[in-house]
Amino acid sequence: MSNTHAVLKDLVYSLGSKLKESLVSVLPVSLIVLALSLTPWVDISGEELTTFGVATLLLILGIGLFNLGADMAMTPMGQYIGEGLTSSKKMGLLLSVAFVMGLLITIAEPDLAVLASQVSAVMNGTVLIVTVGIGVGIMLLIGVIKILFHHDLTSILMFFYMMMFCLAALLLDTDNNWPLVSMCFDSGGVTTGPITVPFIMALGVGIALTVGGRNASENSFGLIALCSVGPIVAVLVLSILSKGSLDFNVPDYSMDSILAEGMGHVLVGSMFNVTKSLVFIILFFFVLQFTVLKLPRTKILQILFGILYTFVGLVLFLAAVEMAFMPIGFKIGTQLAAQQPALIIGLAFVIGMVVVLAEPAVHVLNTQVQDITGGEVSKGQMMTALSIGVGVSIGLSVIRVYFDFSLLYYLIPGYVLSLGLSFFVPKLYTAIAFDSGGVASGPLTSSFILPLVVGACVTMHGESRVLELAFGVVAMVAMTPLITIQSLGFKSVLSTRYRRNTAMRRILASTEEDPIIYFE
Repeated sequence: MSNTHAVLKDLVYSLGSKLKESLVSVLPVSLIVLALSLTPWVDISGEELTTFGVATLLLILGIGLFNLGADMAMTPMGQYIGEGLTSSKKMGLLLSVAFVMGLLITIAEPDLAVLASQVSAVMNGTVLIVTVGIGVGIMLLIGVIKILFHHDLTSILMFFYMMMFCLAALLLDTDNNWPLVSMCFDSGGVTTGPITVPFIMALGVGIALTVGGRNASENSFGLIALCSVGPIVAVLVLSILSKGSLDFNVPDYSMDSILAEGMGHVLVGSMFNVTKSLVFIILFFFVLQFTVLKLPRTKILQILFGILYTFVGLVLFLAAVEMAFMPIGFKIGTQLAAQQPALIIGLAFVIGMVVVLAEPAVHVLNTQVQDITGGEVSKGQMMTALSIGVGVSIGLSVIRVYFDFSLLYYLIPGYVLSLGLSFFVPKLYTAIAFDSGGVASGPLTSSFILPLVVGACVTMHGESRVLELAFGVVAMVAMTPLITIQSLGFKSVLSTRYRRNTAMRRILASTEEDPIIYFE
């Protein structure tokens, strides 16, 4: 009885800690929306503000429950599969599972469903999701091979980034499909969201620690980076081969239908989507449990409770962003662009800095980075670098909409700089940075920031330019952390070198100044 009481006490404490963390994360975004509603530039009705307030509470509770569920279920599931299959010495089985799991968790990813629904006017949503899933499955397979044989991450990424930009050039050369370039790059960012990140990162840790060898912790990073570039390559190929109309219609972002049907309707829809998302992963895990893993009952019970928390957390999270954050984001973008177009650039930077705080997968990554690096890279350092990177990326995205130029003017020099920095910083920072790029572009980016930029674009250029100019913001969010986090590594290298040189000068100075005493 006392043991059960202790477990419940620990669970309540953990949930309280997660809720406190999510409150700190969501509050800045909510306060910015509230502050804007008090200005003459943005007109948000009392009913919309009430709905937004309820959605904010749901978001806080959803993120807290999801993060607790990720710790109890998604992360252990990934690590157990990685450790169990690697220990079995059945490489064929491990690689097959990597591909299938990559496909299934991508189909389950809510972020991707959000993007697919917003571009359904120009591309079949199911085809897009399956194509992205195949891209992730192939890259997860390649990532597992990279861990098993200790291949260098930078050289693999350079190869696939070169392929990516070559395909982008081919797409730009087509007569009709070239406006799809921005959407193709966004597909890589939305793939690595709240379901994908905990599982894939833990899978990499499980495999790397079982394989062992030098720099096993460093070797565990990189799977998220590879699973971000794979979908871009796959969707670029799909876009080159696609035929049809590109008459893009902006989705209905208004809150009217939600207010008419009620919040219950949104919750039921979210429950259906999350159930559809999680069921394949759970079934596949239990197939592996009965055939290969054979985990003890206590661990299975923990995973089942964790899956329940993950389910409830994701339902609340997705319902909150659909019922309020997406409509409010679109309204802010539309109205600010009409009245204060210059102000929206600065506001986009500030919103970007605080929105990343509320991304569920970011907290999972930051915790894992701190644990694996033994505190060398702290959660605070990670969050600061990500916050600055995302803020800059969204500010630059609005500047692009304002001045009307191609996304590639950002992406090509940005990725060249990112890959260039990888030759001068410790490999650990490079692996973390490229993983962080995929993690930073989560559900709030696709369901709050993207509608905000779409709204600004509709006001400035009309619906016909949305596909070309507004999309691409998720790709920018995925790129800038590569630079900011590697800059942390570069700073670390310079600091270490400075301390070493200072210590050497002191040793030399003391050698020259101190007299040598001879004893006879």
